[in-house]
Amino acid sequence: LVLSMSLQLEVLDGVLAASRLFGESTPMKRTDVQQALRPVIQAAGFLLFYSALIFGIVGCADFAPRLLAPGRIEPLLALPIRRWELLLGTFLGVLLLALTATFYGALGFIAIIGVKAGLWLWSMLWTALVAAACFTTIYAAMLTMATWARSATMSAAAGFAVFVAGIIASNRDDIAAVLSAGLPRQIFRGITAGLPRLATLGEAAMSVAVGERPELHALMPQAVGMIVFATALLVIGLWNFEARDY
Repeated sequence: LVLSMSLQLEVLDGVLAASRLFGESTPMKRTDVQQALRPVIQAAGFLLFYSALIFGIVGCADFAPRLLAPGRIEPLLALPIRRWELLLGTFLGVLLLALTATFYGALGFIAIIGVKAGLWLWSMLWTALVAAACFTTIYAAMLTMATWARSATMSAAAGFAVFVAGIIASNRDDIAAVLSAGLPRQIFRGITAGLPRLATLGEAAMSVAVGERPELHALMPQAVGMIVFATALLVIGLWNFEARDY
């Protein structure tokens, strides 16, 4: 609603009016409109990516703790299913919910821009897909934390910790440059080496939304690292869940 109202600005109307001459429409290339709307598209991509992660952390924080709550987990464990199936099913269900929500937000923005400017930014779905993929890493930490502490607060704290760590890791070179040379810098680089680069992947997704082509060969290590990090967290959570006596 806020986005649709803000697009009533005379800036956007002026861009569209520039394609008319003496009351008649003149052809305006898609790239011209896309370039004129670049700040709006970038802001929308930024909002979509980071709001999806933050909303996912807050909205899904109590899913696993409620599943593992006393009085509820015992009947579930009595069912003829394995423990890892129960936990993995919860994980995949939340990811499906996150993917649906991010696509819903992306389609809403695509519809607003499409109706207003005649520019259908289907590439915004790529931003939504990357946001959902990044949330995979975050929720793996949240679910793993819930196997130790059945608390929505602790689960959300683990999610925000990975969220902030992913932003820091994406800017590790700039941050390391201001640290003292020697042991402090080496410790910082060592800690952030294995963390997922969430902000880097988000920036790549936003560049696709505005029509740019990121260097895929440079992003592949980031994507693989994110998958490995999420898998490692999930394996730890599954191991702890199997070992617990509820």
